[in-house]
Amino acid sequence: MRALLDRSAYAALLIGVLAQLLFSVNLARPTKPVFDEVHYVPAARTLLALERPANPEHPPLGKELIAGSIAVFGDTPLGWRAAATLAGTATVLGVFAILLLLLGSVRTASYGALLATLNFTVYVHARIAMLEPFLGAFVVGGIAALLWAMRSPPKRVTPRWVLGSLLLGLATAVKWTAAPYVAFAAIGFVALRVRRSDLWAGLTIGKALALLGVVSLAGYFATFLPYFFLREDPLTLAKLLPLQWDMYKLQTQVLQAHPYQSGWLSWPFAIRPIWYLYEPVDGAVRGILYLGNPLVMWGGLVAVAWLGWHWWRTRVPVAGALALLWAASLAIWAAIPKSLGFYYYYHLSGVFLCVAIPAAFHLHAGAKPSRALFWFAVFAGALFIRFLPILSAAALPNDQAFTQWMWLDSWR
Repeated sequence: MRALLDRSAYAALLIGVLAQLLFSVNLARPTKPVFDEVHYVPAARTLLALERPANPEHPPLGKELIAGSIAVFGDTPLGWRAAATLAGTATVLGVFAILLLLLGSVRTASYGALLATLNFTVYVHARIAMLEPFLGAFVVGGIAALLWAMRSPPKRVTPRWVLGSLLLGLATAVKWTAAPYVAFAAIGFVALRVRRSDLWAGLTIGKALALLGVVSLAGYFATFLPYFFLREDPLTLAKLLPLQWDMYKLQTQVLQAHPYQSGWLSWPFAIRPIWYLYEPVDGAVRGILYLGNPLVMWGGLVAVAWLGWHWWRTRVPVAGALALLWAASLAIWAAIPKSLGFYYYYHLSGVFLCVAIPAAFHLHAGAKPSRALFWFAVFAGALFIRFLPILSAAALPNDQAFTQWMWLDSWR
């Protein structure tokens, strides 16, 4: 066990450093706000100055983290996006931790982290001041912490369970779409605990659910603290709950049609990606296409299907849990009352595919290293390099250069 911990620590350190370096290269390019940065960067500036409420349809934490990044690195493109790179790296390491805790293989966990790094959606969101990078980091981190508690010594179960509960609460404080994961955690805990009393030893069902609810809610509401010190229309305890209703009304309002809108059933097939940027800027035509790595996104569907079949045939809990996690992350959007959908809502589901793929290879291969997983990662890396110019806002030769990457007409 000590050897496994040592190897996993070194692997995680190496992966984290490499991911952070990759996400940080040319981070300040382009020098203008990209896509929804036009909403969140001004909101972060306003919050940093404690002026007034801004971007009221979402909870505050994502904007607070962008504001903190600006406070540390300056009100520059680097400052807007620096915190997102840390969130991207945290997401990659969270994938590593989930796979390590579930399967006990440093190799499989490393492949999962590599696929997350090479998944275009994680890369793009790790380099932009939007809410998705923070949402992904807190949800994945929360799941990892709850799994960490699952087989911990009794004295350490409760603190680790509290950590996971807090991270899920903070995820909800970034976007409400994280709230269902608190419910998923409760359902998953109860389903496993009633069958295996040795899991989360010393933590009763009642205590676990109470802690999950109380800690996640406390973490969520604590992020509203800066709103109490705004110079204009400061928050009060009497206004705190009515503010939640106001946020709900803003999030469920009927919006006008958008050229990049898409339905949730289309997201797994990457039919309608989004051009976050495509225009002359900083002396050249540059583009940022928000699209999943096709091999990860489409291959991941095969992995999820196989995991579901494998669970049905063998009742291996890990296989069923990972297939269900991906399916539930997509099904959320069938229930959420939003008038428009966008491909970037699939961000978390794409991250879970990076868990499902190496898990499927691992379970299929048994104790033997999977050569097929190695080649899968190689081809995913080749696609990442191929698409990198339109993921990183590199200079393109002309305004029609994008056509060489358009595999489907709907990508245009």
